[in-house]
Order: sequence, then structure tokens, then C-alpha cells
Amino acid sequence: MVEKFVEKYAKLIASLPDEIRVERVDVNEGYSEITIYANRADAGKLIGKEGKMIGAIKTLISGCKAKDGVSYKVNVKIAQE
Repeated sequence: MVEKFVEKYAKLIASLPDEIRVERVDVNEGYSEITIYANRADAGKLIGKEGKMIGAIKTLISGCKAKDGVSYKVNVKIAQE
């Protein structure tokens, strides 16, 4: 559920939405890692000036912890070509 939200949100921000890919890895019970793979130019947009955009995404996701009890870590990586 959360990874689908992140994917849709990232595609709205990106110039090349077809190159956005989101993966979720459950590290252990109660903790998951979400990685957003994007084009080099879009990675900068997703992170934002001084990290404000990725910070906003993390803030939205932190609200999900109240519902499902899982903590999330969000990373943005440049997709390999």
C-alpha cells in the first residue's frame, strides 16, 4: 500500500515518470525500507532543495505507522541504465 502511494507521488513529480520504480524490502517485523529508483535528473527533483521534497514524502509516510505499526526508511537512488 505505502509503496504504491510513493510510486504515484514520485511519478507526479518526475519529468520521466515511466522510469520511476519503487521497491519495498521488509527488513524485520515493524521496519521496512522503500527505495525509489529514478533518472538522474528526477532524483534531484525527488530529493528537492535541501532535502525538503524527500522530507515531505517521509512525513506523509510516517502517518502510516499509526495505522499499520511499521516504520519506513525512504531512499532515492539513480536507476542503472
